Amino acid sequence: MRLTVAEAASLLNAQVEQVHDWIEDGGLPAQRIGGRYLINRTELLEWTTGRDVAMAPRAFARTAGGATADTVAGALRDGSIEYRVPAADPAAVVRHAVDSLRLADDGDCDSLQHFILGRDALGLAMVGDRIAIPHVRTPAVLPVRGKSGSRLSLSFLDRPLKLGDAARVVETIFFLVSPTVPAHLSLLATLNWCLSDSAFRDAIVVRRSAADVLQAAADAEGRL
Repeated sequence: MRLTVAEAASLLNAQVEQVHDWIEDGGLPAQRIGGRYLINRTELLEWTTGRDVAMAPRAFARTAGGATADTVAGALRDGSIEYRVPAADPAAVVRHAVDSLRLADDGDCDSLQHFILGRDALGLAMVGDRIAIPHVRTPAVLPVRGKSGSRLSLSFLDRPLKLGDAARVVETIFFLVSPTVPAHLSLLATLNWCLSDSAFRDAIVVRRSAADVLQAAADAEGRL
């Protein structure tokens, strides 16, 4: 799905002129077709990740059989929030995160671990405050037995972990498993937006209790 500049501006809560500036000077990917710019919504989400720009998740809103899109609070509740996760090496972090997602099939757990470990920097994108979230382009798609939605794990590491090079140091990691690519994009867009919410961001940065994190997520989503 391609967006006009005006549609992108609405999603970013920005002026049309600002979006044109981002295209021309800020590296925002866009194609010029018939005298106007068109922007791929997935590329727009990727561009906003880690920038001080929030993209409204409605760009990826989806429904299936009357069910609404997954929520961050719900996916975290079905997944897990873990504290002082051993960060001796990336494999240990991934193993702990996959186990915490409580997938029913051991084969799925093994496949997911290999998939994550085979990705550059574990398939994660940095979003500031040493927080990493799944990259837009590396969806972990698995059927979650007994559930129709996504599962999200939040790992607070017991020490900083380097991802690939010294410039990429992470202390907090979200891992996501979704049943489909659209579900991955939908929940990732919502997570990205929630992280622009000061109350939710604060709950993550200061490592509040699991109950407080879930409440902050629900509150942030309530402000959408």
